[in-house]
Amino acid sequence: MKQLSQQELNHLMMLHQQSRYAEGIKEAQRLIKSFPGELMLFNILGVCLEQEGAFQKAADAYKQALSINPAIPELQFNLGAMLYALNEPKKAIHHYEEAIRLNPNFTEAYFNLGTLHQSQSEYSQAINAYEKALTIQPGFYEALANIGTIKQLQGRLDEAIECFKRTITIQEDAKGHYNLAGAYRNQGNLILAIDHFKKAIDLGSNEPEFYSDLGDALWHDGQIKAAKEFLHMAVKIDPQHPRANYQLAVFLYDNKEFKLAMNYFEQSQFEDWQERVLYCHYKLKQFKLFEDKLLALTALKNNSPFLATLSTHFAQNFQKQDSYKFCPSPLDFVCHQKIPELTKNNKALIKSLLSDIDSADIGQRKQSRLTAGIQSSGNLFKRPEQSFQILKDALIKVIAEYYQNIKNRDCEFVRSFPTNIEFSSSWYVKMQNGGHLNSHIHEDGWISGAVYLSIPPQTLPSDDGSIELSTDGDDYPKMHNDFPIKTILPEAGEVIFFPSSVFHRTIPFQSDEERICIAFDVKPEA
Repeated sequence: MKQLSQQELNHLMMLHQQSRYAEGIKEAQRLIKSFPGELMLFNILGVCLEQEGAFQKAADAYKQALSINPAIPELQFNLGAMLYALNEPKKAIHHYEEAIRLNPNFTEAYFNLGTLHQSQSEYSQAINAYEKALTIQPGFYEALANIGTIKQLQGRLDEAIECFKRTITIQEDAKGHYNLAGAYRNQGNLILAIDHFKKAIDLGSNEPEFYSDLGDALWHDGQIKAAKEFLHMAVKIDPQHPRANYQLAVFLYDNKEFKLAMNYFEQSQFEDWQERVLYCHYKLKQFKLFEDKLLALTALKNNSPFLATLSTHFAQNFQKQDSYKFCPSPLDFVCHQKIPELTKNNKALIKSLLSDIDSADIGQRKQSRLTAGIQSSGNLFKRPEQSFQILKDALIKVIAEYYQNIKNRDCEFVRSFPTNIEFSSSWYVKMQNGGHLNSHIHEDGWISGAVYLSIPPQTLPSDDGSIELSTDGDDYPKMHNDFPIKTILPEAGEVIFFPSSVFHRTIPFQSDEERICIAFDVKPEA
């Protein structure tokens, strides 16, 4: 029987090594006709097809090879990778596990298995796989970095930071510093976040995200000029980059450069860019263009609180019917109640929260709408302090009860209410004498609200220090002043929350005592 010669195999290997994959595919297919039992030919064919992006054909080639000999771990691994690329995770897991069974020290198989579990939000299985890879290869810093990323997603920020620090000691690179910066940013430490974003850039990386995220961190630290420079640099590196364009647009939008902002939003095509463009048209009083785009967008999107804000204001402003039925009469959906966990045991939890706010190493964010006050950076509910975790659990219970009370109402706000209550952001706000927060909405929320920890004694007029809720705010252009308003003076131990489409502001107050609350957003589910 004729056998495949070493010369023919070497020629095929050379085509692969020289990245001449199309030629390699043709040569492998030609040889397979003569040597249908040669496992190596199917493997090389699979590798070349994979490099050409023909994942299904590559998977078929690896299956053919495994039908000849299923006991080769590398082939099981290759097939697993193709099945993952073809979005068949369960089958991919089977072949990665088979590769590990055949070779218990197959580090890359453990890593890929971890990546697959991570992509499926199966975090404990992912960490287990990464840890096994690290046991075999302690210097496998990519596996360690992925463990850090998972711990950050789980809110275990101190552990995430330690993982990222260890990756840098193994291999100092731009990505390691970028990961560490993101964890510090989430923890609320803007100073260290900025420092590590800069180190990521200094190490030679030309990734737009590094410049864009540095610019965003500088902006929230109040370094406006430097922020603008880095945000522009990100777009200069990659003019087509969606998130870089979006972050620059948000900066310009917040600084009232609406015409420029629209250009970058349209270039980004990212997240809620269409609502942001509509906002710019409205602010520029381009009402006809706004109305045309509003009608087109409301026909496509039924679950955007930001779009509901714009549609409701426009309808009430020009006395038209609001065709967007996201949350009719949104002030009827306001919740105001006590949180039992805050008021029991002589308000012990409030005292713990105030103590942790004062003593924890939490950075401050510069907030342009806030007068005579400070706001924390990061996400308090992802911090390790027990008081924040107890409050988070208490809020989840209150919001779940709130949903039970509204679940029979017929509107999209209720129909698409988040199944799992997760806080996309949470921060404290401290206000001193004369403090207030200008009217605004939280564009990327679903529910927005605040828990009140300290309220100064009431003074005349009686609404000093109250929260004012309305369908009008943020200096939207107005044809009249006939917009509904609800004013609530909260007490310590209470929570007030509402659909994120509702404008809210704090009315100025005069007192020597601080007004302290923890604000939060529940973000829509993807």
